[in-house]
Amino acid sequence: MSTVVPLPSNLAFSDASPEWMNKADNAWQLTAATLVGLMSIPGLMIMYGGAVKKKWAVNSAFMALYAFACVIFCWVFWGYRMSFGDKLFPFLGKPAVALDEKYLFKPAFFGMFPNVTMVYFQGVFAAITEILLAGAVLGRMNFYAWMLFVPLWLTFSYTFVAFSIWCPAGFLSKMGLIDYSGGYVIHLSSGVAGFTAAYWVGPRLNKDRERFPPNNILLMLAGAGLLWMGWTGFNGGDPYTVSMDASLAVLNTHACTATSLLTWVILDVIFFRKPSVIGAVQGMITGLVCITPAAGVVQGWAALIMGVFSGSIPWFTMMVIHKRSKLLQKVDDTMAVLHTHAIAGSLGGILTGLFAEPRLNYLFFGTYNKYVGLLYGIQMNMFGTGLRQLGVQLFGILFVVVVNVISTSLICLLVQLFVPLRMSEEDMEIGDEAAHGEEAYAIWGQGDKLENSSSKYGSSLYEDLEAPGATKNKRGGGQLEMTSN
Repeated sequence: MSTVVPLPSNLAFSDASPEWMNKADNAWQLTAATLVGLMSIPGLMIMYGGAVKKKWAVNSAFMALYAFACVIFCWVFWGYRMSFGDKLFPFLGKPAVALDEKYLFKPAFFGMFPNVTMVYFQGVFAAITEILLAGAVLGRMNFYAWMLFVPLWLTFSYTFVAFSIWCPAGFLSKMGLIDYSGGYVIHLSSGVAGFTAAYWVGPRLNKDRERFPPNNILLMLAGAGLLWMGWTGFNGGDPYTVSMDASLAVLNTHACTATSLLTWVILDVIFFRKPSVIGAVQGMITGLVCITPAAGVVQGWAALIMGVFSGSIPWFTMMVIHKRSKLLQKVDDTMAVLHTHAIAGSLGGILTGLFAEPRLNYLFFGTYNKYVGLLYGIQMNMFGTGLRQLGVQLFGILFVVVVNVISTSLICLLVQLFVPLRMSEEDMEIGDEAAHGEEAYAIWGQGDKLENSSSKYGSSLYEDLEAPGATKNKRGGGQLEMTSN
């Protein structure tokens, strides 16, 4: 006769911890979500605030802060269910509220934790996507237009892509597209949408495009550091369980990113004879983005190869192709999100189609029927399966690009019927003071502004003053700029 051994009190089931819920998985998922949230608030908020000209520090940080709050609000009311709820179309779920206890306490569509945890986890992913998008329009977008743009883009662009690729009922999910943690849904989407929005918003002032030095490189580095470390939760949380695959995703993320950063710096030294801190940050970002669709489904050696590609191909498109293309130079992409997110995300998606390892795909997806990278398909005499995988990856890129170009354009055209997309030339001369009545740095007395330093009808003295003893570099221009414009 067998005896039932009671579980330890810390593992015992209860109404608050039902049998189907894994406490460790739930704890890690909440932790991973918070790491992703920290990438935005304060990560990207202070990175943007430090990377722009000082007259735009407040506005840039505030665009990130507003986007995070607005997305989370819309997410729980209708965004989550449109992205992961019951199917309305093959590319969209039915809008519904995700706030009711009966719904929130049910098991999530993946993982052994409740819907309420998944709503939070996916919510911070949706929020960071719009904040990354904002990087393309910093330094001139009308904040009132941004207030309208954020909920509209979440509703009519992000949800379409998220449902299609990540929801089990989505048509690209059923086709077998591999997007481990958002190379398509987040980075390709934000890069394409940001570039499209930058086209409709228009450029910064000519003098801002010609010289746009970071106002605080150390602050920018602090934000970049939070971005890198936060990616542990970004990619490590997507197996939805505490597993070896989660650990592999984390290690691959850091290995690829380090390789990408080093590659970018080496190229800067070879061609420009000077290692750039800003270049290192860009190489870091492209590495993080490139590994994201592949993090837990490729071997470590493949992650290193992806790092070399992510540190070189976006470098080439930014430093060479961009400067020779009239179309690319026409669009003022402030933080170069086209290169760091759209191109790096597409590159990651394609390389995933090459390097995705069947055994690792099984650990993540739970099936051997598909998900075979082309190189393994050749090795395993499954060339057709591997070629199909690469084709699905390419089709996914096309789908995301088309959806974001069309939806972002329509949203911008709609918003400008109510408010101008771009600030006035007069207000752009002033910056934060004109947009918000606030400035990031006090330069006079005990935090007081220099009287009459700026007003709606005058130019800002802050842009013309330099610290005592400050000197310009040999090119007469201060620091390196964030973009190649």
